[in-house]
Amino acid sequence: MAKTTISCVESRHRSWTGIVMLVFLLKSVEGLGVNWGTQMSHMMPSKNVVQMLQDIGITKVKLFDANPSVLSALAGSNIEVMVGIPNDMLRMLATSSKAADDWVHQNVSGYLSKHGVNIKYVAVGNEPFLTSYNGTFEGVTYPALVNVEQSLAKANLANQVKVTVPLNADVLTNPNSPLPSFGIFRPDIRGLMLSIVSFLDKIGAPFTINLYPFISLHQDPNFPREFAFFDGDSPPVLDGSNTYTNVFDASYDLLVAALRDAGYSNMPIIVGEVGWPTDGDINANVQNARRFNQGLLQHILSSQGTPLRPGVPVEAYLFSLVDEDQKSIAPGGFERHWGIYTFDGQAKYPLDLTGRGSGNSLVNAHGVTYLESKWCILNPKGDPSKLGSNVGYACTYADCTSLSYGGTCNFLSTQGNASYAFNSYYQQNNQQFESCNFQGLAMITNKDPSFNGCRFEVQIVSGSLLCSPLSKSLIMGYIALFIAILCSFL
Repeated sequence: MAKTTISCVESRHRSWTGIVMLVFLLKSVEGLGVNWGTQMSHMMPSKNVVQMLQDIGITKVKLFDANPSVLSALAGSNIEVMVGIPNDMLRMLATSSKAADDWVHQNVSGYLSKHGVNIKYVAVGNEPFLTSYNGTFEGVTYPALVNVEQSLAKANLANQVKVTVPLNADVLTNPNSPLPSFGIFRPDIRGLMLSIVSFLDKIGAPFTINLYPFISLHQDPNFPREFAFFDGDSPPVLDGSNTYTNVFDASYDLLVAALRDAGYSNMPIIVGEVGWPTDGDINANVQNARRFNQGLLQHILSSQGTPLRPGVPVEAYLFSLVDEDQKSIAPGGFERHWGIYTFDGQAKYPLDLTGRGSGNSLVNAHGVTYLESKWCILNPKGDPSKLGSNVGYACTYADCTSLSYGGTCNFLSTQGNASYAFNSYYQQNNQQFESCNFQGLAMITNKDPSFNGCRFEVQIVSGSLLCSPLSKSLIMGYIALFIAILCSFL
């Protein structure tokens, strides 16, 4: 079996400003969760999202930072929370115990005691040892982990709140054999990994790993496609007395073997991220996403475990809840389309969250407010010689990933591509009149140009609308008017 059984993925969501990622555990499916990221131009109000999560039976969420609006929305919900620390904060927390104390006081103790937020975990960083980081966080992750745990202990929370470090599967390797049972930690960080694992074991905390069968298929053209799914007909892989029928189990057991090699055979494992995108790549579509995610649900519900941990239920968090149009597309256009919901909380496909494979447990978000029903499209009277540069500009600052090879809008004509790009830019800029011009190449229409599965979006009203250039100018205008009126009375 090729080494592609290790589901590795380079940086996908590396800018953490404003990022919130939620992970849930369904009451009906013990051990199943889903990530919800908010790296998007327009975010649903947090209270609407929390209500949607409750509507589909959520009991756990995971945040990648301590976003105040999200934490406040979770207050009183009884939803269990994993609150995150972005990688760019690791150095400060590693070098200052006071900074760790302050962070815990502000983002854990306060919300636990004053607001009734049920915080159970702190995720210290996210995939900090990616090879693409060139060791940037290798010297600060472990000290930050220790300092945060000690700060929790000072606050008498160490038994209630545990720390963990979500890691990418590229911390693992199997150089002597392609089989899962030969898994070890990457030699260049083995000492560091042993320190982290020993510390997690000492405090009774789980090891968190992110696994992506889709990435295995995406990165290796020779990867056996059916092996990526749970119901595939790919020839099984034999590893001694163990049989592997899917890459998820093989990747999971690669970690089990590495932990066993390190002397921690029984350490609890959380799969922090696993899922399948629906757009932006030839293998990213609704059919494959539903097939994979439904198979994952049924696999987890069976509680059969994996060959190296038979009968041990797998705790895995589905990636992700909603699409994010601001994520980096360096790995591929699919990065903005991992959601089981669209950006506005509409279910993409039926998914039975009970794991039985029939029916649909997803409930659309309620109370979502949209901008006006109008779109920006190509003006046929414009100068076609300016089309290329203007479409390029629109796609640079908006989201055109659905136009990529294999995407849901890949079939459009040149004119259709231009209309899609212009509309994406127009919607991201809150339908400001001046954002639908493009040197006379664009015009506004009230007729929906969507067709044949290619959706021309109308954006939602969110908190980001208050930060738009137009709104800022209006606010400043009101302030100036207020000052002028006030001065007239002085």
